[in-house]
Amino acid sequence: MADDVVYGHDLIGPALRELRGAVRLYRESTHTEDVGRELLRVIGELGQIAGWVASDAGRYDEAERIYRLGLSAAHTAGDATLASQLLGSLAYQLSNTGQESAAREMALAALDGAPGAPPRARALNFDRVAWAYAMTGQAQSAMRAVGDAGEALAGHGGESEPSWLYWVDAGELEVMEARVHTELHRPLRAVPLLRRVLDQYDTTHTRELALYSSWLAMALADANEPEEAAATTQRVITLSSAGSSERAALRSSALLHRLEKFRDVPEVAALLAEHRVA
Repeated sequence: MADDVVYGHDLIGPALRELRGAVRLYRESTHTEDVGRELLRVIGELGQIAGWVASDAGRYDEAERIYRLGLSAAHTAGDATLASQLLGSLAYQLSNTGQESAAREMALAALDGAPGAPPRARALNFDRVAWAYAMTGQAQSAMRAVGDAGEALAGHGGESEPSWLYWVDAGELEVMEARVHTELHRPLRAVPLLRRVLDQYDTTHTRELALYSSWLAMALADANEPEEAAATTQRVITLSSAGSSERAALRSSALLHRLEKFRDVPEVAALLAEHRVA
């Protein structure tokens, strides 16, 4: 998928054109009920992609409108798994933009709305529930959802599933587990997980490397390892400069501010001076 290597600002134009083309085809063409249902499913899938890209570009209001368009199409097509993916994607955005309580309820609704979804879709839904719980400080519920995600993924194998689930694997679940630990300020659990995943991660996916490394840097700061945190933050900034992802840029900024408490450490002071954090 293009979003793996081309990011928010660079991909939003093509993504929106594809979505608008599909909507126009559905509205302006004559088709059978079965063809109409497939067109609606395509609109839903394109809505998830375009919404994700818009969110990555920092265009959150537009992303929400797109997600809701896709959600409506998926519901009309009778595709509960796709509908749960769209609702879960929106919940994830809300978790990260200051609407944590609403995000938690939405993530739970996405999970409950597709009880018959294939294992990897269920695992993804549980991951988003885990993140929503972590963002509201509900540690036990978050860790229970992390465990549920792993159990769901263990059931994967041989079943029919949507192609958009291609990226959901044990490594991605480990990243979410580590992020949950980081958000809950449990760096001793987060750091080994993130290091293991990053050592094996595809280096062509620079945005994900930047984002996942940012969580490692945050966990290292929580573990009172400012020198390593500074070195990892520099890597995050370098990786982020290779793409046009608002999410990666925001993570870089958050890390620099997080490291301010270690300003007396020479490696941190040099990093803050280089990036003009006063």
